[in-house]
Amino acid sequence: MRTLRILLEKEFRQIFRNPAILRLIFMMPTIQLLIMPLAADYEVKNVKLCVVDLDRSAYSQKLVNKITSTNYFRLVDYTHSYDEALKYVEKDEADLVLQIPASFEKQLVTEEKTTLFLAINAINGVKANLGGAYLRSIIVDFNREVRLDWIQLPRLNVQPKLEVAAINWFNPLMNYQVFMVPGILVILVTMVGGFLSALNIVKEKEVGTIEQINVTPIRKHQFILGKLIPFWVLGLIILSIGMVISWLAYGIVPLGSMLTIYLFAGVYLLVVLGMGLLISTFVQTQQQAMLLSFFFMMIFIMLGGLYTSIESMPDWARIFTWFNPVSYFIEVMRMVVLKGSTLFDIRYHLLIVFLMGIMLNGFAVYNYRKRS
Repeated sequence: MRTLRILLEKEFRQIFRNPAILRLIFMMPTIQLLIMPLAADYEVKNVKLCVVDLDRSAYSQKLVNKITSTNYFRLVDYTHSYDEALKYVEKDEADLVLQIPASFEKQLVTEEKTTLFLAINAINGVKANLGGAYLRSIIVDFNREVRLDWIQLPRLNVQPKLEVAAINWFNPLMNYQVFMVPGILVILVTMVGGFLSALNIVKEKEVGTIEQINVTPIRKHQFILGKLIPFWVLGLIILSIGMVISWLAYGIVPLGSMLTIYLFAGVYLLVVLGMGLLISTFVQTQQQAMLLSFFFMMIFIMLGGLYTSIESMPDWARIFTWFNPVSYFIEVMRMVVLKGSTLFDIRYHLLIVFLMGIMLNGFAVYNYRKRS
């Protein structure tokens, strides 16, 4: 225990002597949590729309007014030429082109059906698909309103009327900041913990102090624990800073227990730090450690379920998320913050992440070889 205490004292002194690490610990979570949730929004607004109205009738005007009355679309031009509208798309000044045929109102009244033409600029695939889905939904709603106007109901309607009322559970106002902030906080803890731990042993190799440590009677597990515990504590500090910023900036207060979050975060940090220390035992320079850590972090983050729903991923990607610790922590954070889940609800997540931590740290201890 005395040997471990001396190692921990050495590591903490090295950390607090380095102003770059201190800025990384305190400034990075603050800046990113204040900026990223404001920009990370799944809801697409201000889709640029160009309308080609060849009918110029009352019904076509009514449809255009219904579309532009929402904050999802911004009308770029209202023209009578499709070629002219296509020029807006080629200049990236329009995302969608809606063409209303010349016989729109006539067909709608006499034949009770008509056809609209919709062209989508798919260079920005996410914006195009969501914008097209919004527009199709508005057209369907317009069709329903027109048909209801034509129906002559009797004075006493004996037919049953069915209405559907939707309730959004756990996030009733559909606030994307409440949904995104817990996941972004997970990413910050992962990046800081993973990068700093990956650079730790490599730095000892580059400055030559690793040779001095190797000739001492310090055991391998003591050396790894001495490298792991300081960054484990710093990871919890970063999490605490992030939780305070989330409360002050966005008013996010977890419905569940903070103890549940910190308990899972403590186990999760063992996985991240174990992976970083394992990388550090393989490489010889800090540049190699940074590149290798960045490679794994990008895969874990992009396939962690923060920006893309896991359910919408292909089968091979969903299988990969079973072995991705980031996906478990993001899901747990959202469960505890939004649903108020307890330790019993996350017991399987906790067990899987704990086993990952044991495996990675055990491999790091095994792979670190002392040379006399």
